[in-house]
Amino acid sequence: MPRTSRTTTRWAVSALGAMAALATTVATPASATASTTTKAAADTRAFIAADVTAADAAPRAGHYVALGDSFTAGPGIPRQTDAQCGRSSANYPSLVRTDLGITSFTDVSCNGASTIHMEQRQRATGKAPQLDALHRNTRLVTLGIGANDIGLGEVFARCFRSGGGEVPRDNPCQRSYHRNGTDELDRRIEATAPKVAAVLKAVHERAPRARVAVVGYPALIGDDVEGCRASLRIADGDIPYVRGTLRRLNAMLRREATAQGHLYVNTHATTAGHDACRPFADRYVEGLTTRPRTRPAAPLHPNAAGERAMAKAVADALVFGPAR
Repeated sequence: MPRTSRTTTRWAVSALGAMAALATTVATPASATASTTTKAAADTRAFIAADVTAADAAPRAGHYVALGDSFTAGPGIPRQTDAQCGRSSANYPSLVRTDLGITSFTDVSCNGASTIHMEQRQRATGKAPQLDALHRNTRLVTLGIGANDIGLGEVFARCFRSGGGEVPRDNPCQRSYHRNGTDELDRRIEATAPKVAAVLKAVHERAPRARVAVVGYPALIGDDVEGCRASLRIADGDIPYVRGTLRRLNAMLRREATAQGHLYVNTHATTAGHDACRPFADRYVEGLTTRPRTRPAAPLHPNAAGERAMAKAVADALVFGPAR
């Protein structure tokens, strides 16, 4: 593809921080869970709307709130409904809302959001604290958070050699994060755990009758060494390191969700085999460069197919229970 039709990792890093304005080509997303049975979806809608008193009735009965960062927002995916946040009408919360027939819906997911922005204003975008969207009639909350707390944008910038030059065969990125016998990214993940726990407690306080689903991160890096070298320009030895870091982040999110009795949604399972190292046509997550004319999406983020796969994981988990 011509150079002018590609974007670089700088956009991906800024998607995890303050995003630049994104193109907004109009598209109509397909449902991620067309196979979900009518009865099962009705059962979930009934759960969400249950225990609503006459005073609490519509239009807010069954209110669904989506909280999260850029992996939830869907930067670059048409149609962009909030340029500052890179929020798409085809992101997984919007698809879940449609699939389950939820009529009251608020999506406050935003590029650059971290756990601190659940209760504090996001300085880069000026957006209000995301938890402000919750109220006593909220019946469903999805939460996708944690990547910015561990500095995933920094990891991408350090480990993916977007500036050109030879891609090493060893593990320079892993070595840079090992200090005094410990791994810095592991330390960050464990430091984020109590922050996630605090967010979940705050969600319960504001929406005590809501069902809460913590949504994990999709598969970004696979095991195709040459594919990863070409798409991500990552050193061979750093492939298992970054892949393992993302898995440990998801494991922490699962642990914190289940510790408080909430649902954990394993989106890694539904996107495995469609990572950024796969051939372009097979990817649910983009590599360092994208093709905005044929498949608009931010680098190193889910594309429309990835958001559909994540929506399927969320809807299936809500209707049938968590995947094993």
